[in-house]
Amino acid sequence: MVTQADAVAAEVNLKHLSFEADEGIGPRANIGLVVLSSDQTIEYEYRLLMNLPGVAVYQSRLTNSNDISRENLRAMEARITAATDLLLPGMRMDVIGYGCTSATMEIGEQRVMDLMKAARPDSRCTTPITAARAAFGELGMKAIALLTPYTDDINNHIRDYIEDTGIKVPVMGSFNVEDDRKACRITPGSIQDAAIDLGRHEQVDGVFVSCTSLRVAEVIDDIEKTLGKPATASNHAMAWHSLRLAGIEERRHEYGRLYRL
Repeated sequence: MVTQADAVAAEVNLKHLSFEADEGIGPRANIGLVVLSSDQTIEYEYRLLMNLPGVAVYQSRLTNSNDISRENLRAMEARITAATDLLLPGMRMDVIGYGCTSATMEIGEQRVMDLMKAARPDSRCTTPITAARAAFGELGMKAIALLTPYTDDINNHIRDYIEDTGIKVPVMGSFNVEDDRKACRITPGSIQDAAIDLGRHEQVDGVFVSCTSLRVAEVIDDIEKTLGKPATASNHAMAWHSLRLAGIEERRHEYGRLYRL
């Protein structure tokens, strides 16, 4: 029988044990992501697209409304810097992405990146539409079919924004959802079917699916194979752009043409 005194006498408390330290889980790249509080998709897709040795992804959350309106999108501007500041304070962060396509176009790409750099001046920054525009250039997309979950006022603003950058948008379609909690539940199969329907039009040479809540990464390759045209999406493009900005150039053949470049 072990008495209380025996138990106390048997305690071991070793201090200052020797150890080795390495560069952590992201020796090649630490990539940050500012996620909307309502988003249920982007972290999942980032884990798929950035599943590479030595690449770490860290997220923070930014408060937003579930109701998708231009007013609510613009309201996020005041919270971007604080959310960015939560990403590994005092540690290296190579690239940071802001996880909202439509809000970026409401607030402005450069403004969003300036707000992130206010917290992390040494990090490179991107947004879904910044990344998408880079992807359009790499894929040779000059006239796109645009697929969104948004209502008409947001859709028209997005089309105008993209066309102002020199990319034509002769074809567009939407699921017309007003609640972000519903957008994330649209099935990948439904997105694939809609993207293919839009992309078949002769006026377009590729497809862009706009919204970080939509699950697209796992069907991009199938969309492209069916259409014979390139396709990308908000999370798909921004993960690729973040990797390339961080100097990570591995090809991921299962995720479409963009990831095979």
